[in-house]
Amino acid sequence: MGGALPIRQHRSGLPRVFDQRDLLSVSAKLSDENELIADWLVALTNAKKTWGFGLCFLHLRNVKGFGWNHKRVYRIYRQLELNMRIKPRKRLQREKPEPLAVPEAPNEVWSIDFSLPSERVVRTLNQIIAWRGKPLAIRVDNGPEYVSGRLQEWAEKVGIGLIYIQPGKPQQNAYVERYNRTVRTERLGRYHFNSIEEVQDHATRWLWTYNNERPNMGIGGVTPIQKLKAA
Repeated sequence: MGGALPIRQHRSGLPRVFDQRDLLSVSAKLSDENELIADWLVALTNAKKTWGFGLCFLHLRNVKGFGWNHKRVYRIYRQLELNMRIKPRKRLQREKPEPLAVPEAPNEVWSIDFSLPSERVVRTLNQIIAWRGKPLAIRVDNGPEYVSGRLQEWAEKVGIGLIYIQPGKPQQNAYVERYNRTVRTERLGRYHFNSIEEVQDHATRWLWTYNNERPNMGIGGVTPIQKLKAA
């Protein structure tokens, strides 16, 4: 009969009665949530052209605080055909890199890669230290700006160790190399700039997004600011 209630057997052995209105309410809620998930995914992928599903899902879960199931969000992502936006590139077979030690606390080791004269490197580091505090050591490559006597004198004066990677081994400074690739693909490679001021303004806004909104796979899928607060 159309007005009858569905009856299911509970594990206790007693019959369990479901009101059809409750079932319809649950179905409507799921439908509304699916639309909300779809709206978020479309908005994110329009705003963040280089983000795939992983970054979108981590942003929704860890930055926005939604508790949606991974499979559910991915199913909607595929239904929207958002997985067709980014074509995977063929990976080159490379020599297995040496494992890079993971710092146990903030300001233990910094990794830097400036293409600046040594005097500007020192000035920039002083500005960052005034904001973030002093690291115990800094990992650098063998560029002329880093092997110069000026930088070494400065490091000795302020009590910071310099860790030089081996020539031809960029993977030994993999953290900053990975960051450089992100800058190229998500910022420099996507826009044409008409002035230095435009570059600086865009860099400032992008850096805020990177630190506050973009989940980072290398630190557990949270943002750098979340990681810093949890340290």
